[in-house]
This record gives sequence, structure tokens and C-alpha cells, in this order.
Amino acid sequence: MSDRYEVGFPGSSVEDRFKKYLEGQDAKTLTQIRAKVDALADNPRPPGKSFRVLHPPVAIYGYAAQYRLRIGEHRVLYDVDDRGKRVVLLAIRRRSEKTYN
Repeated sequence: MSDRYEVGFPGSSVEDRFKKYLEGQDAKTLTQIRAKVDALADNPRPPGKSFRVLHPPVAIYGYAAQYRLRIGEHRVLYDVDDRGKRVVLLAIRRRSEKTYN
């Protein structure tokens, strides 16, 4: 049995929003985001300052984002299902005052 987590979305509408956001990014940014998100499969709670537990969790599209991953000026908000070995991506946003609202 693999220790890797499956990285995905809770539904197609969240996936579509995520992809639409990425369409506006340059190649370097896309490469950074893809690498960091793919790395969540090996360690959904990476060490360092780029990872943070959100207290309280942030409600997004009816889901609760419990974690934040900083990738440059972008933030990936997600949840982890340890029992199901899944990382559930909920949103990606450029850092601003509205990021967690």
C-alpha cells in the first residue's frame, strides 16, 4: 500500500475555478504551483513557513479549508483526509486582504 496521498478536487466546479485562475499565470508561476501542489501527495503538511494550519478553518464553496500553502504571492487552501489518503484542493488565490474571506 502506498503512503502517497491522492491530490484532487471535491467536485468539477471547484476544479474549473482552480484551472481558470491558473490560466492567467505565467509559465514560471505555473511550474512553481504545480511542483508544490504535486509535493502534497508525499507530505500534505510540509515543514516550513509556507505551510499553515488555519484557525478557524475557512469556509469555501461549502467545504472547510483547514490548511494553507504559500507559493510566492499565491495561496492554496486545502483540506486533508488522512483516512482516505486524499488532499482536497479548495481554492487558489493571490494574497490580499480578501484571501481568507
